[in-house]
Amino acid sequence: MIRQRFIGALLVMALSWFPIAAFAGDSHDRHVLVINRTSYTMVRFHASNRSRGGWEEDILGNDVLRPGYQVRVNIDDGSGYCRYDFRAVFNNGQEIVRYDVDVCRVSKWTLFDNPQ
Repeated sequence: MIRQRFIGALLVMALSWFPIAAFAGDSHDRHVLVINRTSYTMVRFHASNRSRGGWEEDILGNDVLRPGYQVRVNIDDGSGYCRYDFRAVFNNGQEIVRYDVDVCRVSKWTLFDNPQ
């Protein structure tokens, strides 16, 4: 009898924790495939949460993204937000900026040369 109560109490405790565990994490995938279809090498890439006042660190770091190549980037900064601004800087000094990207819904960003 005592054993049944103990097992019952454990079961109730386990079930009471289930909803918290199930919803504690955010199920949105914040990975974005960045595709460089420009004629220039991308030397910096920034993805900044819309609530921040400036650009976050360069995600590429010491790497570059050459023309015709792509990279899958994890945009998740731990905040749970989905809206980010993107900034790509190229070796010719040009920048391409895209504001208010929903990284929970957008899975790729393809960059092209600007028509002159």
